Amino acid sequence: MSDLIQLDAISRKVNSQERLSHPLIRILISAMVIIGLWQAIVVIFEMPAFILPSPLDVFDRLVERHSILLKHSWVTAQEIILGLAFGLTMGLLFALQMLLFKPMKRWLLPLLIASQAIPVFAIAPILMLWLGYGIASKIVMAALIIFFPITICCYDGLRNTPVGYLDLVKTMGASKWQMLRHIQFPAALPALASGIRVAVVIAPIGAVAGEWVGSSEGLGYLMLQANARMMIDEMFAALFILSALSITLYFVADRLLKKLIPWEI
Repeated sequence: MSDLIQLDAISRKVNSQERLSHPLIRILISAMVIIGLWQAIVVIFEMPAFILPSPLDVFDRLVERHSILLKHSWVTAQEIILGLAFGLTMGLLFALQMLLFKPMKRWLLPLLIASQAIPVFAIAPILMLWLGYGIASKIVMAALIIFFPITICCYDGLRNTPVGYLDLVKTMGASKWQMLRHIQFPAALPALASGIRVAVVIAPIGAVAGEWVGSSEGLGYLMLQANARMMIDEMFAALFILSALSITLYFVADRLLKKLIPWEI
């Protein structure tokens, strides 16, 4: 009887640990800790609202201006998602070009490095001039900022395919396309997944940076307008939504990648 009681206690302990290890639970706990520290700083140092509003002020602004915030959030979300799709497509194409055409690597690699060496804010005004102040320039900004990690991760994964696999399919008479489709690309998927996880996190930087330089909608635009009017609580509300959007995109991408690439785990 005592053994059964011990086993039941152990199983309960394991179940409670599994519940606490759930990503959503961890995020909620972390958010509560951050909000608690934030409120403590406001109270202890008596921070004025125009410098650091309290969490309650930000929550009130979220409720009062929810329709405006959702409208601008939808614009920024579109820019991020379309930028991810465009950057992922271009990154895959560049990685395949460097793998299949060896001399192309010497020409394409400097472009990859230049895409990261030039600050995003330096490119933004040129993109605004070429593509206008609409959504197109923000999509390109988001794509540019994720272009390098996607390309490099995919290329490294394709290049580092186990030699034994390649030798085996060569002896079986496989063509280059068959080797790429059935061996190299599946072997590169875990490395590509790492690049996608990084890209999902940093893509909002490009979209918001484009909105700061020139736009008429989006969370970046809303933050600039709120700053000009000293509506600091609205700035924090927009920043909160942007953070929540980035975290959501990361966990959605992570869950999809784990389902599509089960051998990565």
